[in-house]
Amino acid sequence: MLGAVFHLARGAHVGFVLAREGALSFVDPSELPPHLRLALKVGRSLERPGLGDGAARLSAAMTRLGPSYVKFGQFLATRPDIVGMKAAHDLEQLQDRVPPFPQAIAVRVVEAAFGKPITALFAAFSEPIAAASIAQVHKAVVQDADGTQRALAVKIMRPGVRERFQRDLQVMRFIARVVHALSPQAERLRPREVVEILARSVMMEMDFRLEAAAASELAQNTRDDPDFRVPKPEWELTARDVLSSEWIDGTKLHSKAEIVAAGLDPEAVGRAVIQSFLRHAIRDGFFHADMHQGNLFVDAEGKLVAVDFGIMGRLGRNERRFLAEILLGFIMRDYRRVAQVHFEAGYVPAHHSVEDFAQAIRAIGEPIHQRRADEISMAKVLTLLFDVTALFDMSTRTELVMLQKTMVVVEGVARSLDPRLDMWTTAEPVVRAWIGRNLGPVGRLEQGADALRTLADVVAEFPDLAQRLKRVIVRLDESGTGDAQRIERFARNERRRAVLQTLALWGIAVGALVLAFR
Repeated sequence: MLGAVFHLARGAHVGFVLAREGALSFVDPSELPPHLRLALKVGRSLERPGLGDGAARLSAAMTRLGPSYVKFGQFLATRPDIVGMKAAHDLEQLQDRVPPFPQAIAVRVVEAAFGKPITALFAAFSEPIAAASIAQVHKAVVQDADGTQRALAVKIMRPGVRERFQRDLQVMRFIARVVHALSPQAERLRPREVVEILARSVMMEMDFRLEAAAASELAQNTRDDPDFRVPKPEWELTARDVLSSEWIDGTKLHSKAEIVAAGLDPEAVGRAVIQSFLRHAIRDGFFHADMHQGNLFVDAEGKLVAVDFGIMGRLGRNERRFLAEILLGFIMRDYRRVAQVHFEAGYVPAHHSVEDFAQAIRAIGEPIHQRRADEISMAKVLTLLFDVTALFDMSTRTELVMLQKTMVVVEGVARSLDPRLDMWTTAEPVVRAWIGRNLGPVGRLEQGADALRTLADVVAEFPDLAQRLKRVIVRLDESGTGDAQRIERFARNERRRAVLQTLALWGIAVGALVLAFR
């Protein structure tokens, strides 16, 4: 009971702050029942005067509510499918900057994580150089066995942050239940599911071992890329609350002038941003989902270096093919192929017409070709595409929405360095390379090999199936529930079914091989 009272009081405070900062302006009253429309009207009456119609209302409210809500707001900025594009753009303005916690506390966290004094771990350990709601970063130096010294970036969890997030999560869960109780229609917005998605995302981000694993996987995927690299995690100095990795000396992408002053080509860097992102998404199916200027550097060799791997995105093979063929279809003006890919992927229900869908896509694509290449926004095209697919009952795909949102950010970074960047010409080599590699002869051979491995697994399980059949017959015999003829007939039928199943699986495998080599 006391917990419910606390959650209610905290929830009322959250509602008051949202109302006071004008964040309720993002709510569409037409979708609310009468009693909630009245509550919304009362809430809008609490808005501070002079807010006007400007942006930053939701981001201002999240900032006032504290670090937990800042982090949640940043996550929601990557999920316009949940909060809408307007709110997502507003949340992009959130700045996760807070005062650092004392050096002595940082030292205690590190020593507790490894059970050693700080002097035994590092030859030098600086004051904090950057601080956010979850962690802060220090520069440290380690000395290898051969006497070589190396600089590391050491990210340290803010003490008490997990407990604070857990308290705020309980309040959010309570608010979601209240929303559902007041308006069952609001369940289509999935408030309870949204809270759980946020909880999983943030709690994973609060285990630095997982972030180090993400950096390691991305580094492995990109080890042969000529224009991109990832700081190497220092696993022996990484724990749940501490992440140590290679220190990056480079130029941030905030300023084109600084890149020029460093003797680098901003246009080449812009191309590297786009092509690196597309390679990670299409080739590897694993991409950095927060590639803003603050997380990107250019090193002395001109290579793009990414940091902060707390939010990552994944695409399966079907989604990667979907993205590659759609981008190539727009480049080649093959709208029917773009439409067909949607149906092949199962994103648009089969009862719709491919031709009708292709017509709708043409309405997006043709205006593109009436404009200069540097005026065309790839991210805007994908946004319009997803809007059109909603008319054809395409269900929300979380991975595609995160991809589209990241592309908006990446495109903005690239064009800040080269305003006349031709997005489509820049993307075409990456897209064509993937399609040639995966949908060409080599890709077909690999698909055939996968089919053979699947078939071999099925055949290997056949003896186990026979043993299970034998045990069933023995149990029937011991139970005395049928005569010998019934048992024999049952066994014969089971053997026949097993043989037919095996033949069917062989047929499926052969069919898969035929399709693979078509």
